[in-house]
Amino acid sequence: MLNVAIVGLGWWGQTLTRVMAGSTRIRPVLGIDPDDNARAAANSLGLRTAARFEDALTSDDVDAILLCTPHKQHASQIVAAAAAGKHVFCEKPLCTDPTEAEEAFTAVAKAGLVLGIGHERRFEPAIIEMRQRAKAGEFGTLLAIEGNFSQDKFLKLPADNWRLSPVHAPVGPLSATGIHLVDLSISLFGMPTETWARLATRATQFGNGDTLSVTLGFESGKTASITAILTTPFMGRFALFGSQGWMEIRDRTHPEQPTGWDITTTLRDKEPVTRFDPPHLAVRDNLEAFATAASGGAAYPVTIEEMRANVRAFAAISRSALSGRIEKV
Repeated sequence: MLNVAIVGLGWWGQTLTRVMAGSTRIRPVLGIDPDDNARAAANSLGLRTAARFEDALTSDDVDAILLCTPHKQHASQIVAAAAAGKHVFCEKPLCTDPTEAEEAFTAVAKAGLVLGIGHERRFEPAIIEMRQRAKAGEFGTLLAIEGNFSQDKFLKLPADNWRLSPVHAPVGPLSATGIHLVDLSISLFGMPTETWARLATRATQFGNGDTLSVTLGFESGKTASITAILTTPFMGRFALFGSQGWMEIRDRTHPEQPTGWDITTTLRDKEPVTRFDPPHLAVRDNLEAFATAASGGAAYPVTIEEMRANVRAFAAISRSALSGRIEKV
């Protein structure tokens, strides 16, 4: 059992606390947040709390740090956790700056620790199946990806919430949801080479935008087209196209409380096959994979090289959203 301290007890930190309640591999033993109300909410979930990040680093019963903090704080907190000998699981995006990310990677590697990342979409059964079938060549030559991950949860946030800040959460739709689709694209196509992005504020007063469209170019002409919106009712869709067939996965609800997926696969000269996959706690699977690796078991399945590619893509998309130009990754 890996004992973790959750740093940041807002919406997602409390969600992870509840998710881990049924796990036999990972257990929250401490919650950290400077806000009295956030700590009180975590106390109601049975979690011991403290106000200072340093309390997590010095607690003997804490094996790992789980970061649910503003993105700009991640790099320095990962470095500090590594210096204290704590494994780190970091919510996405890992970092917004590639140089800071390299400092974090170096600190974790030097300390011989495990770094996990909150890309739970990889652990959904249908996504695992898609990657396996693509690797086996079932879809032929891989050509393109289309993805949309949109929600309206942030409409309930106060205007001064950090998730709506262009400083703490730059390119809001990307850091909130779109970065998951970037990660899935990297898991299938490898390192992107260039990107073009368009960010707009169309229906809110969000300081970091509410509507984002991204095109990612990969080697050999592969392309991913990604949409992320923060003011429309939930939409989750991820589709892979190849020369011999395609596969589409549609989420019925937000991954916070999954109610299953509708999956359609079409192969050349065969009838389309559509099925329903029941709910599955991919968030817990991700945390438990991290716990297994941190406890000396199987390696964590998201590699540092993939995390590096994701951070570089995030930075390039952010540059393109500001410049309006195609940017190299």
